[in-house]
Amino acid sequence: MNEPDEAWTARCARLWESIELLNEVEFVRQIDLLASELPDGNPVAMFERACARDSTGHPDLAAPLYRAALSAGLSGLRRRRATIQLASSLRNLGQAGEALSLLHAEAAQPSDELDGAVRAFLALALADLGREREALRESLVALSKYLPRYNRSLTRYADDLLSEDGGNTAA
Repeated sequence: MNEPDEAWTARCARLWESIELLNEVEFVRQIDLLASELPDGNPVAMFERACARDSTGHPDLAAPLYRAALSAGLSGLRRRRATIQLASSLRNLGQAGEALSLLHAEAAQPSDELDGAVRAFLALALADLGREREALRESLVALSKYLPRYNRSLTRYADDLLSEDGGNTAA
């Protein structure tokens, strides 16, 4: 079984709540210690270790751990988070093309509460690749889900950004 028990999960959550109270080295050390309680090769342990490194400014150390967690069968919401965070780390490492591929695939997955995050990081990858109109479109589509009104209009206008006339049509 890959999922840790509730007690482990609660201790992990408490440790994450204390991230601002610990220096980076100590925080990573404590996450590693907690992760070591899980069996070798546990995808949740690798994911938490990756997150700790990512959150302390080390995407170069996080990316291989995210990949390992995903390869080991990380599932559920953690799988989606790992994909988003791996893409973000890759983008930070100058690999926006690979990040874009991961996020396009993730955008095709069933909808959940992380849809906006997928689109936001997709927009960042597109912008890094010089595809600003597409990035703006992704941002607006993500934003449209949170507006109390104008959802369809904003999505339609966002789609128009990619039309041949660049969305310069009178409404």
